[in-house]
Amino acid sequence: MSFLNKAFGLDPKKHNVRTEVVAGITTFLTMAYILAVNPNIFGALDMPRGSVFTATALAAIVGTLVMAFYAKKPFGLAPGMGLNAFFVFTVCLGMGHTWQFALTAVLIEGIIFVIMTVTKLRSWLLQAIPGTLKKAIGAGIGLFIAFIGLQNAGIIVNSDATLVTLGDITHGPALLGLIGLVITAGLVMAKVRGGILIGILVTAALGLIIKDPATGAAITTLPTAVVSLPDSVGPIFCKFVPFKEIFSIDMLIVVFTFLFIDMFDTMGTLIGVCQGTELGEKENIDGLDKMFMADAVATCAGACFGTSTTTTYVESASGVGAGGRTGLTAFSVGGCFALALFFSPIFLAIPGAATAPALVIVGVMMMHSIKVIHWEDYAKSIPAFLTVILMPLAYSISDGILIGVIAYVITHAISGKFKDISITMWILAALFVCKYIFI
Repeated sequence: MSFLNKAFGLDPKKHNVRTEVVAGITTFLTMAYILAVNPNIFGALDMPRGSVFTATALAAIVGTLVMAFYAKKPFGLAPGMGLNAFFVFTVCLGMGHTWQFALTAVLIEGIIFVIMTVTKLRSWLLQAIPGTLKKAIGAGIGLFIAFIGLQNAGIIVNSDATLVTLGDITHGPALLGLIGLVITAGLVMAKVRGGILIGILVTAALGLIIKDPATGAAITTLPTAVVSLPDSVGPIFCKFVPFKEIFSIDMLIVVFTFLFIDMFDTMGTLIGVCQGTELGEKENIDGLDKMFMADAVATCAGACFGTSTTTTYVESASGVGAGGRTGLTAFSVGGCFALALFFSPIFLAIPGAATAPALVIVGVMMMHSIKVIHWEDYAKSIPAFLTVILMPLAYSISDGILIGVIAYVITHAISGKFKDISITMWILAALFVCKYIFI
């Protein structure tokens, strides 16, 4: 047991090996949906789905192992929801950059995150951004993710008259997506462990009997194998842009947005999961810098493998709720992801319509932060509302954040609440205004 204590912080007087392992398996089951969702999202960029699957699993393995051995905490990490959407739909499809450009931004963000964690600059920036905007960002990303899910299933489609409209929900992928949403919602409400993952698998199975009207074929195709060696990450490994392309306003904005979302998402997750347990109290979590370092190292590794920012998952709460308290829980999560590498045919056979319900449910989970916004204080609620609503409507997480920061400074200045505007916020607002005027 001395080895377990040294390696994972497991104290035999306080912790139980079986409980820690079961907690790790529980956490994996609740976050394994990312193995099916991430390849589908990155498929919009024509990146090899098999390679993206492998990169997703490897990034999760690296992140959880650093969390296990260095931070010795029971949290699972993987490429983050919202961050992957920003990568694909904003940076690449929205701003017109290549996925190599976006991967470079993720790597730079990870390196900066490492530096900020070591130098304590992270704490300074966290304190400079108003809590209202932090909460609004989480909710806005939730709406954006849900919107993408509804589009992937064809439940929401483009319309010349109204921009978007309801699709044909009585046939094909849209029908499958709605059925899957009902199933997944029921599982989540019943608090079934791994409910989201089970919902994806059941929905994909139903896709074998529901046909796509456009092709006449079943929406889901059976995989040619159940177990196989993982695809190589070679096609997307360390595919970064030349050094000269790094120095641009677009790169600065993209890196800052990645860093901004990752930092506050991780902080909120750690505080929320640890609160009420012996792991730590609000805003005072033991070993927080080590947990952030695990996040930063995993992000750098994920960028090299070929995937978006890796972050701590709020689904780790399921493992903590099951009794996980040490790094052995995180180690167990990493072991499960390593095993999943060899089941790629199953995950890659899952169609977008089957993962859409997961995106909607995750979006619902991210909306909880909106309840603490002071809606009666318009100086705070107007910028918060703009942040939330612009992310899905402008199809851009970054625009939601940038407009939200500008609006916060303007509304507080008009209200005479200058003491609530930090120098950092003034500088950021000025930079963002210049971005819209000159770029």
